[in-house]
Amino acid sequence: MNEQKMFCWQCQETAGNKGCTVCGVCGKTADVAALQDELVYETKRLSQVTTALRKDGKPVDKDINHLVTVNLFITITNANFDADAIKAAIAKTKTMRGKLATKDTKSTKDMVGVLATTDEDIRSLRELITYGLKGLAAYSKHANALMQDDEDVDAFIQRALAATLDDSLSVNDLIALALETGKFGVAGMALLDKANTSAYGNPEITEVDIGVRANPGILISGHDLRDLEMLLEQTAGAGIDVYTHSEMLPSHYYPAFKKYPHFAGNYGNAWWKQKEEFEKFNGPILMTTNCVVPPAASYKDRLWTTGAAGFPGCRHIDGEYGEQKDFSALIEQAKKCPPPTGIESGKIVGGFAHEQVFALAGKVVEAVKSGAIRKFVVMAGCDGRHKSRDYYAEFAKALPKDVVILTAGCAKYKYNKLDLGDIGGIPRVLDAGQCNDSYSLALIALRLKEVFGLDDINKLPLAFNIAWYEQKAVIVLLALLYLGVKNIHLGPTLPAFLSSNVAKVLVENFGIAGVGSVDDDMKLLVG
Repeated sequence: MNEQKMFCWQCQETAGNKGCTVCGVCGKTADVAALQDELVYETKRLSQVTTALRKDGKPVDKDINHLVTVNLFITITNANFDADAIKAAIAKTKTMRGKLATKDTKSTKDMVGVLATTDEDIRSLRELITYGLKGLAAYSKHANALMQDDEDVDAFIQRALAATLDDSLSVNDLIALALETGKFGVAGMALLDKANTSAYGNPEITEVDIGVRANPGILISGHDLRDLEMLLEQTAGAGIDVYTHSEMLPSHYYPAFKKYPHFAGNYGNAWWKQKEEFEKFNGPILMTTNCVVPPAASYKDRLWTTGAAGFPGCRHIDGEYGEQKDFSALIEQAKKCPPPTGIESGKIVGGFAHEQVFALAGKVVEAVKSGAIRKFVVMAGCDGRHKSRDYYAEFAKALPKDVVILTAGCAKYKYNKLDLGDIGGIPRVLDAGQCNDSYSLALIALRLKEVFGLDDINKLPLAFNIAWYEQKAVIVLLALLYLGVKNIHLGPTLPAFLSSNVAKVLVENFGIAGVGSVDDDMKLLVG
């Protein structure tokens, strides 16, 4: 039997749906896992201090808020594998706490790591909250990059982090805190939506080319629209095309990016296909956030990271909030590379965020009233490499032709190229954008509830069949629960970090369920 060297169960692909104990399925080593645990712990200790300061009416500097959100982002699945970068973040956090602390906070080293909490229900809820906060921190970080902050969100993140070290809190206290995390998840997604739309306009219906051009290219992946903007500015007129990958696809829907003629299209699919797709792209790849797969040697010298992302041996581009990042070395490398090898051709359609759907509201409502649209199924969330995720492609194919899919996040790559047709000109796959754009889906549902004069969101002709993978999906789930959404089906497996008692609370109070067979779930969700 393998000796336990680490413990991590924060993602859906955790070993045996129980926990990674030797190395991460994501590729992180036991050493990196231990450093990430230490960084989370030190961030919680810093948050104890900032929460105490706020309680005494003292202000907390934005730089400290930003440090907390970046620290949490670094520890998200597939974000940062670089031990030196994580050690530097730990040192910076300890120094900051030392400057702020008027008295020492709880600091016993045996508290580091998931298994330090012995009561399994308390542990389960602490981890559920912590993972939700990691997702919320990621969304806050992207808003911060566009110079948008919400002190209430930052204060909550730190208060909730501190609360996960508080042994006086009961199971009921932590359940309430998990739902409060969902409340601030809605606020955090609203902040990022405002940041993105005020900078780049409201997403609009857009056809995105999935083929290639003849110029050398740069591939940009992840979620950070500010990084994309800087890259497009710096490559203008350089004879280089810029392509998006995975979660960066929805950037094509924003009006501001359409002015760049060298913004070529989307290359490839969801994050887990990186090794084969990055190999064929031929040019440099910029990873702006999580979803880094440990690179093959054949393209490792072309993989660059920025922001919270990092991988040992790959070059990293620094830049603080409000600073202009320098992509010149990456651009020079691109000029020496052959053009990308084509892997598919055609176009895909997206851009169905809240304002675009509101503009179509009359048409949508009429289609529902006439019976042309019988139901909407929200199939948002994440994709992943497990064979079990083929379920989502099969479910989409099996849906009756009078059912519309509402999607956001990289889960859409399971069905956004299936050509499922339209209903009276309304596409049957309405893509709102990135995983944070699940906020758009919530706003759309709330608007439909209002239009149809319903007193409960759960009375809409709307079902939820969500795929999850990492911690940004956790905050989306908590946000939906806070908004009162019930009977969400979550798969391909329920999170390993939910103890049987915590899972029971979610089932009994919110109707959370796993997924079954396509046929059974079709009867249950669609009828």
